[in-house]
Amino acid sequence: MRPLRHISLCLAAALGLAGVAVAAQPAVWLERMHHALTHLDYQGTFAEWEGGRVQMLRIIHRFKNGVISERLQSLDGSGRELIRAGTRLTCYLPKVREVLVEHIPADSSLFARLPVYGHRLARFYAIRAGPRMRVDRHNTRLITVMPRDRYRYGYRLWIDNAGMPLKVQLRAGRGTGRMVEQIAFATLRIESHIPDSAFAPHLATAGFRWLRSQAVPPPSGLVWNALWLPPGFYMATHMVQALPGVAGPVDHMVYTDGLASVSVFVDRHAGPHPPDHIVEAARMGALYVFSTVVDGHQVTAVGAAPARTVRLIATSVRAQRAHPGAAP
Repeated sequence: MRPLRHISLCLAAALGLAGVAVAAQPAVWLERMHHALTHLDYQGTFAEWEGGRVQMLRIIHRFKNGVISERLQSLDGSGRELIRAGTRLTCYLPKVREVLVEHIPADSSLFARLPVYGHRLARFYAIRAGPRMRVDRHNTRLITVMPRDRYRYGYRLWIDNAGMPLKVQLRAGRGTGRMVEQIAFATLRIESHIPDSAFAPHLATAGFRWLRSQAVPPPSGLVWNALWLPPGFYMATHMVQALPGVAGPVDHMVYTDGLASVSVFVDRHAGPHPPDHIVEAARMGALYVFSTVVDGHQVTAVGAAPARTVRLIATSVRAQRAHPGAAP
C-alpha cells in the first residue's frame, strides 16, 4: 500500500502539556498543571517508556511575550530534534537528511498531550484526586483521569507543588489497566531566563531536503468526513493540504473529545490502490496507525486512542457531495 509518507513522524511528537498547591480538588490540580506547562520557563530530561522500549529526551520550554518556544531533542545519539516557535514546528531528521515543517495548535506541547479541566472532560472522564506521594524526592499529588467508556485512554498524573507533572502514565482499561506509555522526568529545573540561542538547531542542514505541508484551496466536488464518532467526539479541524510524497491534495481531519484525538488523512488522488478490504495497522507507543482504502482512496488514521476507536473512525470515512459555497 502506498503510504502517506512522513505523516506520522511529526505527529508522534506533536500528538499531539504556579504557585503552591493547597487544595485537593482535581480541577485545581489540572488547571495548575496546564498553567505550569504553558507559562513557566523550564528545561529537563525525561524518560519515555512504550512498547518495552525506553528513550531519553531533553525538553526546553519558554513562554515569552505570549509565544511558546520549545525544543525536544533525542538523547540516543541520532541527532533528531523538534523545534517549535509559536505554531510552527520544524522536525530535523539527520538519518534521512530531511527537515519537515508543519503547523501545530498554539496551546499544544511537545512534552505530551495532557488533560485540561473543563465540562467536556468531566462528562466523559471520571477525575479524582488521590494521595500525596513522593516522586524522586518531590512531593506530588496523584490525579487520575479515567474514561467512562472503552473509546479513550485514562491517565495517572503525579503533579508537584509548582504544577509540573513529574510522572505521567497513559493507561487502557478505564485508566487502571494496562500501561500504554509512561513519561517521567529524570531532571527538571525552572528557569528565570532562557535565551533565544537555546532554540537554535545544532545540526548543519546543508544538503538536507526541506519538506513543508501547506494548506491548498479545496478542490470542488466531494467532501470527506467520518460518519461515525464515539460519544463526545467532534471535528476540530478540517483542512486540505499538500503533503510531501503525496501526488494530490490530502484532506486532514482532526476528531477529538477535548483530550483524546484522532487525525485522519484522505489522499484525494485516486491512484493505483489495493482493494478496499486491504488494511495496514501499526502501533507507535501511545499512537495507533491504521490505513485502509475507501472507494479507491487511501485513508490513514493516527490517534492517541485505543485501536478500536481509530479503526472505527477510519472505516466510517466517506465522501459526500459538497454543497455550493460550503467549507471543506
